[in-house]
Amino acid sequence: MTTFSASDYKKGTPRWCPGCGDHFFLASLHNALAEIGVEPWNIAVISGIGCSSRLPHYMATYGMNTIHGRAAAIASGVKIANNALSVWQISGDGDGLAIGGNHFIHANRRNIDINIVLLNNRIYGLTKGQYSPTSPRGFVSKSSPYGTVEDPFRPAELCFGARGHFFARTVANDGKHTVEVLKAAHAHKGTTVTEVLQNCVIFNDGTHIAVYDKAGRAKNAIYVRHGEKLTYGENNEFGLVQDGFGLKSVEIGKDGYTIDDVLVHDAHCSDNTLQLKLALMGNGDGMPVALGVIRDTGGPTYDECVTQQIAEVSAAKKYHTFAELLETNDTWTVE
Repeated sequence: MTTFSASDYKKGTPRWCPGCGDHFFLASLHNALAEIGVEPWNIAVISGIGCSSRLPHYMATYGMNTIHGRAAAIASGVKIANNALSVWQISGDGDGLAIGGNHFIHANRRNIDINIVLLNNRIYGLTKGQYSPTSPRGFVSKSSPYGTVEDPFRPAELCFGARGHFFARTVANDGKHTVEVLKAAHAHKGTTVTEVLQNCVIFNDGTHIAVYDKAGRAKNAIYVRHGEKLTYGENNEFGLVQDGFGLKSVEIGKDGYTIDDVLVHDAHCSDNTLQLKLALMGNGDGMPVALGVIRDTGGPTYDECVTQQIAEVSAAKKYHTFAELLETNDTWTVE
């Protein structure tokens, strides 16, 4: 069996601003693919338009830098045409959720076996700092000088609302965890969405400041793993418990709460109620930001169903070659 290293997937010199989260994520993708062991010639990396969408240029794999918002459409076509390929779609929050929002929800609905990576810095960086679909209400930018009056999309809601089967979240500069999440995405059959929280150091630096360093994540994030207790904190002193129809953070050992009260994460539950509540935490509600694989359930994939349908229809036909097709219906002899 051939083994690969991260260098086998590298190509060229990245042209991003120093400190951009794209650098961190690219390194994690190289490392994840090396650990997975999939051959570079069996990978296709597809992107749209934006800073993050330059990423295929730095992959020694098949790749395509497509047009704005259409990465999911191209990635879907690639997978259906050759379902043996490992297909990765790289999009920013603008490319993926604005002009590409329609393709995003339908890729999830169809459950095509592609891996969507949403690099979310809450800004249009390539076009120099306009607010994006994930920018918070009141955000001041070049296109909203007095603050945007719109509420943002939350990627998990779109994914779950489109009946998505896989949603994960990580932080760009948390390399070890990002590799772990990407490996889980690759192992999943069907559409996966991995939201990567990252800063735009030029136009929106610090947008994810609460969880952008190790100390911040220890205090303000919770790493969720299937089958494990939902605990967090510098010493795992806090836990999540059910509170009516919601979740509540408690300090273990105080106010009558013990470790037995803390919920166990179930990423494989088909009912996404608690998974969605986890995914939406951390938006000024005093709850930690959930990182890790939040939802991971099975379902038939579009590409496999199409392949199976073609085989079944072909087998039922009276003809299997063009010559047989010509002889199938009425024929005439011209003298």
